Amino acid sequence: MRLLAAAALLGLAALVGRHSWAALRGRWHHLAVAGALVNGVTLSAFHVGMVTENVAVMALLQSLGPTLIALSAVPPLGERLRSSQWLGLILGTVGVLMVVTPRALEGPAGWRAIALGLSGVAGLAGGTIYFRRFCEGVPLLGATTVQVAAGALLTVALALGLERMHAVWTAPAVTSVVWNVLAVSIGAMALYYYLLARGTAGRVAANFYLVPGTVAVAAWALLGERLTPLAVLGFAIASTGVFLVARASGP
Repeated sequence: MRLLAAAALLGLAALVGRHSWAALRGRWHHLAVAGALVNGVTLSAFHVGMVTENVAVMALLQSLGPTLIALSAVPPLGERLRSSQWLGLILGTVGVLMVVTPRALEGPAGWRAIALGLSGVAGLAGGTIYFRRFCEGVPLLGATTVQVAAGALLTVALALGLERMHAVWTAPAVTSVVWNVLAVSIGAMALYYYLLARGTAGRVAANFYLVPGTVAVAAWALLGERLTPLAVLGFAIASTGVFLVARASGP
C-alpha cells in the first residue's frame, strides 16, 4: 500500500507538472532494477524482520550497509575514500554496535533474522551501486517515480505469492501508512537519490549510521524508553564517523 500510493502520487505530480520523460529514454530498465533492489528487496526484508524478528539484530546487520557499499563502489565506479573517511566508516560501525548490541542480546537471533538482514543489506548495496553506475544525471521526479513503482510491483508480487493480504484500518494504521508514503517513500527516498546523484555512494550511505541513535533518542523523548549512557556515547561516535565520511573530498 505504501509503495503503490507513493508511486501514484509521484506519477500524478509528474503529470500535473507536465514533467518530460524524454530524459529517461534508454534508462527505464536501469531505474527499475535499482528501484526494485532498494525499494523492493531492502524494504521488504527489513520490514519483515522488524515485525517478526529481533529488531536490534536487524539494526546490527543493517550497519554493515555503508561499509559494504563503500567497498563495492571501488571496482565498478572507481570511487575511493580517503583514510579519514574509512576511519569514519569504522567509527560509524562502532557507534551503531554500542547503541544496539545491548538490546540485540536481550532476545534470540535466529538464522531467519540474519538471512533477512543480509538480504536487505545486499539489496541496498546492489541498488545503490547500480543507480550510481547507470542512472547518474536523471531528473529526480521521474527517476524516483519509476524506482518506487518498480519496488511497488515487486512487493505486490511477493505479497500475492507469500501472504493472505488483509488490513485493519485503525487511525494509527492510517497515520503510519500516510507517514511512510509522504515522509519516507517520497521524501526520504527522493533525498537519497538526490544525494547519490551528487556524491559518492559511500559518503551518502554513511548517513545510515545515524538511524539507530536517532531512533533511541526519539524513543526516549516520545515513548519514555530508557536512554543509556552507552547509547548516547555510541550515537556521538557514529555521528563523528558520519562527519568524517561526509567531509568534502578533493578533486
